[in-house]
Formats: sequence, structure tokens, C-alpha cells
Amino acid sequence: MIENKKKPNPIDIHVGSRIRLRRTMLGMSQEKLGEALGITFQQIQKYEKGTNRVGASRLQNISTILNVPVSFFFEDAPGDPATGQPGMAEANSSNYVVDFLSSSEGLQLNRAFIKIPDPKVRRRLVDLVKSLASDPETD
Repeated sequence: MIENKKKPNPIDIHVGSRIRLRRTMLGMSQEKLGEALGITFQQIQKYEKGTNRVGASRLQNISTILNVPVSFFFEDAPGDPATGQPGMAEANSSNYVVDFLSSSEGLQLNRAFIKIPDPKVRRRLVDLVKSLASDPETD
């Protein structure tokens, strides 16, 4: 018997990673999201890995629970390598924001930063980080 394991579609993987990104940005567990949707956390895991495709109505529910438009899940989506067509994002867009927010440090910084009420203090922090990075392109 030949096992025919199908690889997940790159778009399904991308949508799943965006679900995970937003869920973790909100500090929400897979269990909590699953409860809100009436499904198990294992199903959420499968969505986030891209092994199970998220249906349109379920994606709409997820967008409501995570308080983002459905289009959020397709931002910077990969194009079709067969046709060379870009995805919903421009072909040369960078994923640095997603990479940053997917890291533990990025999430911690983001959560702490948004809790600072004074815009002047936030601006000074940005200036501090730029000076520590010492990269002329960050100015």
C-alpha cells in the first residue's frame, strides 16, 4: 500500500500562521479560541499548521473573535509558483513584521510598548532602539 501524504497548500500554511500570530498577539490560548469556535484545541493546531484548511465561514468567525478583518489572514500571502503570480501582497514585500511578532521577544516588546500611554515616551523608546541598532537605514 502506497501512502499518499499530501503536502499542505502554501496559502493554508500562511493563513494558519497568521491565525497563530494574531492569537498569540492577543495572549489567547488555542483552547480559548477553540472554545469560542466550538471546536477542540487540536483542530486549532491543525489550522495553524496548515494541515487542515479553514473554511470561509470558520475564517469569518475567527476574524471576529480575533478582531481583525478576514484580509488580515492573507496579508503577505505567497504567490502561485507555477504561474509566477504574486499573492495578495506585492511580490517584493518583506515578512520582517510577521517574523518579529512571531518571536517571543517581539511579542513581549509589542505588548509592553502598547501599554505605554505617553506618545513622547514611546517615541523616545523608538529612538533608543534605533541608536542601539546603529543601522543608518532605521532612521
